[in-house]
Amino acid sequence: MPGSITERQLRYQEYVQREAGIRHQSTEEDLRTFEFLKAGDLRSVDALKEMIKAGLGGTTSKDPLRNAKYIFVATATLAGRAAMSVGMDTERSNTASDLFIQAVDEMTSIEQINEMAIEMIRFYTLEVAALDKANVYSRNVVRAFDYIYNHLHEPITAQDVTDHVGVSRTYFSTLFKKETGIGIAAYIKKKRMEAACNMLLYSDIPYAEIAQILAFSSQSHFSQVFKEYTGMTPHEYRKSAPSD
Repeated sequence: MPGSITERQLRYQEYVQREAGIRHQSTEEDLRTFEFLKAGDLRSVDALKEMIKAGLGGTTSKDPLRNAKYIFVATATLAGRAAMSVGMDTERSNTASDLFIQAVDEMTSIEQINEMAIEMIRFYTLEVAALDKANVYSRNVVRAFDYIYNHLHEPITAQDVTDHVGVSRTYFSTLFKKETGIGIAAYIKKKRMEAACNMLLYSDIPYAEIAQILAFSSQSHFSQVFKEYTGMTPHEYRKSAPSD
């Protein structure tokens, strides 16, 4: 069975992966698993084991193996959402979900899939347990995070984010800065630069293409902003990538 996902995998996938987007109606046992998860309580793992043992989860395909994979995707989606609702970073949660789903896609037995489901719930529960509870964000700020993450490839503005959330600009600007420590525009820039760093370190995508992907007006503008943010040019930063 494939091993647990690595930090390198998480960082590499952040700029290319998106949540699977599959929804699944939860049973009472599902909800218990996710309530434990949101509390950072490893009883979430025991609850999932009981659900697996009872054969719960629904039927989405006549083929048992395909059915197990579909149920895993739904569970991963819900687990990621549960973790994000209590403050887990949106990109990290979505990326982890994608990587677990990719691993399961290659599996050839229901037993392997069930083991990975347990590993996935344990991963998210431990991530939640490690959160600084003082930094749990309000629903509107989490909605802003989601919108920014899913629109990094577009020339979005602070006003676009505020319009999506649906509250007044003055109120939300104050709330966002209070909870994150930076303004909305600065946060958008930060996330674009983090994505650029990932692409430079863990891919061979040309500089001009990275600039285009991240909605910069030109490669020179991208290089200027990147150097202001990191102290290095994109070329220098890429050369700093570990050789292994």
